[in-house]
Amino acid sequence: MEPRGMKKWRPFATMPEQYIGLQEVINKQAEVAQPVLTEEKMEQINFTLIEALHTNKQVYLTYYKQGQCITETGFIQFVDSLGDRFIFIDEVFELKNKMRLSDLVDVRIV
Repeated sequence: MEPRGMKKWRPFATMPEQYIGLQEVINKQAEVAQPVLTEEKMEQINFTLIEALHTNKQVYLTYYKQGQCITETGFIQFVDSLGDRFIFIDEVFELKNKMRLSDLVDVRIV
């Protein structure tokens, strides 16, 4: 007799297209609209970015990407307010991420 292995735990996974479609529906329902920031909030974010850049302090960065608000921890390396770009080095993988300033939702110094 042969053991069933993982077949035992996935008895209805005979149609992978169904699960792909269901996952897309679940992801679509979990999406949120991009928050609209007030002038005061944008000024506060700008001030915090500049302070973190000059003092090389670690920040909590919350940004909007593909229907989700994502929070990461790391350091600000470069800010270009005219070009609407900044470079963020994340703490986990130490990778440089180029992002748009308009995608930012919140910035807090750790």
